[in-house]
Amino acid sequence: VMNVITIEDYKSTYWPKLDSAIDQLLTQSPGDYIPISYEQIYSCVYKCVCQQHSEQMYSDLIKKITNHLERVSKELQASPPDLYIERFNVALGQYMGALQSIVPLFIYMNKFYIETKLNRDLKDDLIKLFTEHVAEKHIYNLMPLLLEAQSTPFQITPSTMANIVKGLYTLRPEWVQMAPALFSKFIPNILPPAVESELQEYAAQDQKLQRELIQNGFTRGDQSRKRAGEELTYS
Repeated sequence: VMNVITIEDYKSTYWPKLDSAIDQLLTQSPGDYIPISYEQIYSCVYKCVCQQHSEQMYSDLIKKITNHLERVSKELQASPPDLYIERFNVALGQYMGALQSIVPLFIYMNKFYIETKLNRDLKDDLIKLFTEHVAEKHIYNLMPLLLEAQSTPFQITPSTMANIVKGLYTLRPEWVQMAPALFSKFIPNILPPAVESELQEYAAQDQKLQRELIQNGFTRGDQSRKRAGEELTYS
């Protein structure tokens, strides 16, 4: 027979163990080995769910992760522009990596509380937290930098660009509207298929734009940057 876990036991013994494990998972670097006992944490969650502490545990988990993401967002705000894209990529990758461990550890709470009582899913809830507390706050700083980087060879690695664009699309598909051409390079079938009759028109428009740019004193290297800027302005 399982011992009764009072709310005081939960707060003084069980939640601190979970709190510390979540901390480690949220702040680890990719490939780090973390000295936590998954079995112990899993069992901790199981016992708390069986003893009706799911609601409290869910509330504590959301609060804990929200506080973490607010710190991440503030650190990003303090980043200089030349490091901003890379740091956003690290924050996104680190968080999504942490969820791969956090979600399975709370599988009992997800199954017997979040899915049944709230009709939701833990992973969706935790991804939404990143969208609200980090991505939404940074998207308008991030997008112009991505467009500029896209038109400047070697400014950031193709894998970093791919990770961020795919990540943003996962978080909020409608962000495609901000830069359709950029998203279409990494996400299939985003732009409507070009109709053959329009191809000549596209080519003519492109040539006209190039002539105007050259008349205005732009060299070839500046054109892609100019276009990147326009894509953002007119979307």
